[in-house]
Formats: sequence, structure tokens, C-alpha cells
Amino acid sequence: MNVLLLGSGGREHAIAWKLSQSKKLTKLYVAPGNPGIADIAECINIAANQFYAISSFCVSQHIGMIIVGPEAPLVEGLVDFFKQTPEVKHIPIIGPNRSGAMLEGSKDFAKEFMVKYQIPTAQYKTITKYNLEEGLAFLKTLTPPYVLKADGLAAGKGVIITSDLLEASNTLTQMLEGMFGEASNKVVIEEFLDGIELSAFALFDGQNYLILPEAKDYKRIGVADTGPNTGGMGSISPVPFATEAFMQKVENRIIRKTLEGLIKENIDYCGFIFVGLMNVKGEPYVIEYNVRMGDPETESIMPRIESDLLEIFEACSKRKLNETKLQISPKTAATVMLVSGGYPGSYSTGYPIEFSESTESIVFHAGTKKDGENINTQGGRVLAVCSMGNNMADALKKTYHAIEGIKFRDMYYRTDIGFDL
Repeated sequence: MNVLLLGSGGREHAIAWKLSQSKKLTKLYVAPGNPGIADIAECINIAANQFYAISSFCVSQHIGMIIVGPEAPLVEGLVDFFKQTPEVKHIPIIGPNRSGAMLEGSKDFAKEFMVKYQIPTAQYKTITKYNLEEGLAFLKTLTPPYVLKADGLAAGKGVIITSDLLEASNTLTQMLEGMFGEASNKVVIEEFLDGIELSAFALFDGQNYLILPEAKDYKRIGVADTGPNTGGMGSISPVPFATEAFMQKVENRIIRKTLEGLIKENIDYCGFIFVGLMNVKGEPYVIEYNVRMGDPETESIMPRIESDLLEIFEACSKRKLNETKLQISPKTAATVMLVSGGYPGSYSTGYPIEFSESTESIVFHAGTKKDGENINTQGGRVLAVCSMGNNMADALKKTYHAIEGIKFRDMYYRTDIGFDL
């Protein structure tokens, strides 16, 4: 089967790496891809939101399946476009339609959905510039810290948490005035949940679900979870506190209820669901939904999957996930992100990267660019280094050892991934 994967980051490199091992794969194309992906697949110079160019390519290369990495094309309606285009409507896509993608595309939609289907989440209120006074009054009823979320997509940076009421009130006003562009035309104010975070993942085929390995990611830039939020500085899978009893609660109260809710809403959801959870004294609460895999969680999850990923996707497209079993390695995967100095603020790129000759770790490219013979830095998050070990300490030791062999100017990484576990 010829497969097209959309995206260009570390998440897509990890998915491509796993797909490239499939016995069912004839040819893997990635659009637009990156220099790391180019070692295992053919990268195509088409952006993930160029729907006409993508459909033309699918026809010319006899693509048998599309896998969507990032959320933006899903929220913009890629699946709906394909279903309405006769030449390509037969091609299965792993990714929800626009209606399903609203679980990530709108925080307000997601919160309404959770309340309607009794999925545990924090209390909230949605505010626009027309009911700002209501929002300011609601903030006063909450115990700090205060959580403010842009309603729309803000590249993982639309969440502000502050313990100061005046700062929260001013930030709410600034968000509604365009701090995050159109994404913060609406702002969701949430009660703060005190606990430890966890990322849970499943694959939905519209009727059934398959639970994937869980992971924990580290969003803050600084050691001991200090400083501003980033797109993610590292991840661990499996997660020690995600016991069988806890994950059973996640499945029964959240995963199953989410799929049942989607069916009741007549939303035919075929693709990944990522549930950002808070473990509050042993009880799972939903912080947010994403309609794709997480990054950098994917870089720790894919190496643990022992099953043929393309076979799993094929079962998903045929609504046969209930007939599928996922083989998962009991080993621990530990991923650490190498980022450009200054990230998530302003940073410089274009610096050549030196790689060590040999390492048993896997290096996934997140923000790199080929320049002649060199591979240079191109983004805030540059590389994700992942290792498998018999336990977390073993996996982290291998990852940090591998990092010693990688160099680029102003390289920064957290030295304490897994510290809280």
C-alpha cells in the first residue's frame, strides 16, 4: 500500500519511523516531511493545508491511505474536502472530520461536550468581550491559581495560569483584545485542578476504540517545571502512577463516554484522540482533548508499539478495531527534546548540527533543515532523543548519554525529565 503522512515535526518522524517497518507498506510519502524523515520516506514539498495539491498527489501516486499528523488541517476540514471530492473520496483517512476536530478546535465546544456526556472535568465559564464583567466576577469566585484558555488553536501556547487575581483579570481582557489573534475571541476560564498530568491516547474507528500506551510530557521550559510553557520538553512512557485501576477509570469514565457522545452527536470519528488528564487524588479529570497524537509523547509511544502500525490503521479504516489487539513493549521509553536557546521566546536558527556516529537511541527530527551537506536548526524544538530501557532510570541514562554526542549552538534541554515520577 502507498501511504501519505501529513506533517513535518517530531511526531510525524516517529509515526513515519514506525510505519516504515510495516510489511504492508509499499511506499511511504510524507508532506512536507523533514531531513530526518527523508532517510526513511520520500518527502513531498506540499504543505499539510494545501488540500487541492494533496488530492492531486494522491491520485497520481495511487495513495491507499492518508494519516494526518497535525491538528490544523483537520480543524480546517481536510477530511470533509476529501469526502466531497469524487476522485479521492474512497481513500481512507486517519483523522476526524471538521465536526470531530472541534474537540480540539474549540475549548468551549469541548467543555460543553464533556458536561453534556458527564465526562469529569473542571468547572468553567466561557467569556467573550460581550460578557467580560461576568468573567471578571467568575474569577473572584475561584480559588487561585486561575486558568485562562484561548478557545481556538494557539499552537499549544494559548493557556495562561496565574495566582494573582489582578493579573488574571488583566490577562483576560488582553486575550479578548487579541493576545492570541482570533483564537482568543472567546476565553474559557477554568477552575484549577491540583494533581499530576498524564496523556492518554486512543484510536477511534467510529464504533470501537483501541487504547494506546499512555505517556507523561513536560511542558515547562525550566528544571523542576519552572518558566513558561512550551510545546513539550520531553516525555516518559509508561507512567508509574497510571496503574491498571487508574487506567480502567480513564477507559470507563472518559474514553468510552467520549466515543458514545460522538456517536450520539452523529459525529463519525475515525482517528486519534488524545486526552490531557489530571490525576487528582487517584481520580482522572479531563483538561483538554486533542484530535491527534501528542508531541513529544508520540516519540515515546511509537517505540513501545510492537504491532504493525499500518495493520492497526487498516483495521481502523474498516471499523474493525474491536478485532484488533495491540502488542506493547513492557520497556520504558524516555524522550528528551533538544531546543534552540531562547525558546519559547525569541531564538535564532540556521546553526549546523553535529551528530555522534553511533547511538542505540532514536533521534527524531522536529525542527531541522537540510543545507547542502549540513543539517541545520530550523525551529524552537529541534530534535527529540528517545531511548528504550528496562526501567525509567535505564532509559533516561541512555538518552542523556546519546545527547552528549549531539551539538549545535545555544542547544538547551531539561536535565530532569522524569524527576517527579
